[in-house]
Amino acid sequence: MNARKGRRSDLNHDVNHDVEAVLDELYVTPPTDFVARRETLAAAARTAGRADDARRIHAARRPTLAAWAANLLLRSQPEESRQFLELGQALREAFQALDADGLRDLSAQRRRVVSALSRQAAQLARDAGHGLSEPAQQGVEETLRAVLADPHAADQWAGGRLVTVLTPPTDFGPGTAPPARTPSTRGRQAPPRSSKDELAERRRARQEELARAQEEAEAAERRLEEERARQAEAESEHQRAREHTEQARRRMSAIEEELRQASEEYRRAEHAQQEAETHSRSVSETLAEAERAARETARKVRRVT
Repeated sequence: MNARKGRRSDLNHDVNHDVEAVLDELYVTPPTDFVARRETLAAAARTAGRADDARRIHAARRPTLAAWAANLLLRSQPEESRQFLELGQALREAFQALDADGLRDLSAQRRRVVSALSRQAAQLARDAGHGLSEPAQQGVEETLRAVLADPHAADQWAGGRLVTVLTPPTDFGPGTAPPARTPSTRGRQAPPRSSKDELAERRRARQEELARAQEEAEAAERRLEEERARQAEAESEHQRAREHTEQARRRMSAIEEELRQASEEYRRAEHAQQEAETHSRSVSETLAEAERAARETARKVRRVT
């Protein structure tokens, strides 16, 4: 009873905090536990009379494994994450300023930091009991590269609530060097707007395709984990059944031995009873004979006297 009250108190404590903090906590919950935790928090918010907060919590989408690892990295390594965001801003400024030397130095630093942070994310995921598959690891690296190249991606990651992986823009990918300065030509026409639209469309399509592939890979991995868990449970259940059967067999053997001993005791008791009955009849007959003899002797004594 007290334990149940304690759990309800914990939930009320959660939802009575700022809903933003609750959502931040939800997005570092492992994907396998996300839906159950989300529904628990939403139900607790409704119980507390916070209908709007409950709707916001319930609307939260479960992140992919790679997106969760990226969220976990941001929350678990705040100082490294802040420095990483600053590196991205410096890279973008160097690119815009066409500072080739600065961009080369920052690009080398970028590769080292992306590699180091992706390894940290993988370690954090393992520590939380969810190792990253190769596609998920690649998704984390893609996300980190996107954070460096795209201010919008940087803002998304800084929010700590990624749902899927981020894709680096095609115009600022790994190893891209700034274009050479060329003198402006008066009257030169700007690139057609349709080209930018096509580029943006290709980028969106690539990001969606990568997200779908990532989700399919992680779904397949989750199914494999679920099948392994079911197999392990079936094996455990089989082992329990074997142990239960062995225990029942031992009990049956013990009962059969007790029954055999009881039957033997019953036969001995029955034989003893028969012997006692025979002896009792013999004693009764002897007693009757003695009584007759005594009566006869008494009659003789009376005749003599």
